[in-house]
Amino acid sequence: MLTVLIVVFVIAYAAIAFEHPIGINKSASALIGAGLLWTIYALSTGDHALVGNQLNESLASTAQIVFFLMGAMTIVEVVDAHNGFEVITSRIRTTKLSTLMWLVGFVTFFLSSVLDNLTTTIVMISLMKKLLDKQDDRLFFAGMIVIAANAGGAWSPIGDVTTTMLWIGGQITTLSIMKGVLPASVVNLMLPLLVVSWLLKGRAVVPPPQPEDSSLLQTTPFERNLMFFMGLGILVCVPVFKTVTHLPPFMGILFGLGILWLVGELTHRKKEEEDKQHLTLVHALMKIDMSSIVFFIGILLSVATLEHTHILTSLAGWLDNTVGRQDVIVTIIGMVSAIVDNVPLVAASMGMYSLAQYPTDSFLWEFMAYCAGTGGSILIIGSAAGVAAMGLEKIHFFWYVKRMSGLAILGYFGGIVIYIVQYRLLH
Repeated sequence: MLTVLIVVFVIAYAAIAFEHPIGINKSASALIGAGLLWTIYALSTGDHALVGNQLNESLASTAQIVFFLMGAMTIVEVVDAHNGFEVITSRIRTTKLSTLMWLVGFVTFFLSSVLDNLTTTIVMISLMKKLLDKQDDRLFFAGMIVIAANAGGAWSPIGDVTTTMLWIGGQITTLSIMKGVLPASVVNLMLPLLVVSWLLKGRAVVPPPQPEDSSLLQTTPFERNLMFFMGLGILVCVPVFKTVTHLPPFMGILFGLGILWLVGELTHRKKEEEDKQHLTLVHALMKIDMSSIVFFIGILLSVATLEHTHILTSLAGWLDNTVGRQDVIVTIIGMVSAIVDNVPLVAASMGMYSLAQYPTDSFLWEFMAYCAGTGGSILIIGSAAGVAAMGLEKIHFFWYVKRMSGLAILGYFGGIVIYIVQYRLLH
């Protein structure tokens, strides 16, 4: 059974990677892969109650991410409908692509440590659509946003799902992870930024044409500012909501979405139906990319079968017995997270290594936070940020491999060297 599951997963993954050559949408491949994997697992196991419970468990964790993604995308769409991003775009004066790349890189890096890498990617790519007209330029920026968002999320306990898991599990503490991983994360961002800014040297920013007769212009400066700061405020408050209530982040984003909906209804209540229709949450919900969300569901449920059948745990155990060295094992786990979702990989590692053997803030856990958080940048579908970018900018799998994977690997190993050297000097 395990061999069949691995073969099916590899075929589904290949179909996603070769989406454009074979002409089949990646969402269809992901859903068929998930259906086949769970069907094979259910028929082979025979224990329907066990499989049903495991599917419910996987569905619950998948739904949390999907609801969060839907909420964040809807908030961004509402801000965009009110032309709220003009609050930022009107203040960016640079005409050089290389200068803009540095600015976007560092804003993404620090913003993702406060929000999370997924939300930050959605916000920043939406912002780039307002600043850049050329598709090729936007693709390069989207690729760097993914690298910067993952690097920024790795050093903050609320910046990445895997870092949050380690934080909640007691493997890391806030100040320790920030001091330990920040230098490595900065290098992970800086090396690709240096290369990309050199490639873009001398090229000018080509802004998109400004619409002369657009419904967006019907919003007042007050409405633009209100929706921008409320939208951003809700996204920033989600980690605070989670810390205070201990409820999952999706509950915070849905609560915030309800508040934004209410404020929008009250703000536009005196307008004619035709004038306010494009500004409503209902319209924003219709505009979000459901294809990307469906793909997300398929890929997460597919990976869940590998988790429940202990294929990932077996892989971790095999690495432990074969390789032996912690730094090499964690480096490999980080690179594997470019192919398989880093959440079950970190979950398997947390189950494999006990806190009694590897106490809080030990080398293993901090290095795991860095590698699992940034290794996903190597491939476009290796992280939630990458999957979101793939949907928002229609990035081809092999375009990313050719143009961005080498840069991500450069940053990944640069950060590894910095972390190991730093750890040996300080310990």
